[in-house]
Amino acid sequence: MTTFWLIVCIATAIAEIMTLAMISIWFTAGAFAAMVCAFFGAPEMLQIVVFAAVSVITLTLFKVKGQKITGRLNTPTNADRVIGREGLVLKAVDALRDEGLVSVDGQEWSARPVDESRSIPEGETVIVRRIQGVKLLVEPKADNEA
Repeated sequence: MTTFWLIVCIATAIAEIMTLAMISIWFTAGAFAAMVCAFFGAPEMLQIVVFAAVSVITLTLFKVKGQKITGRLNTPTNADRVIGREGLVLKAVDALRDEGLVSVDGQEWSARPVDESRSIPEGETVIVRRIQGVKLLVEPKADNEA
């Protein structure tokens, strides 16, 4: 069985190297642990349990660490940077007609009003409050000055 686990370990490591998608590295660790058990004469059932347990533990630890790392390294995209910025309405923003066009920092965006019961006329200055899909949700700047 030591040879079997060595083959599994090498095959999953090669698969990981070829894909770089972090899909088989946990099985590499599990196969290595099972190989060590087989080397010391552990029963086959224990080897299988060790393989499964180490694979699951490795996957779980990686996911927890990965979430912590990506959470800290979360950087806003270019789209996120328009939130809170002023824009100019190029085409009236109307939720009922599902239309509107706003220019923010020289880029044109489809837009909807935050308050869907209102429309915002062409030429008005707006503040970008959030992004929903590919549309900006905006409100008139005058509402924020009151």
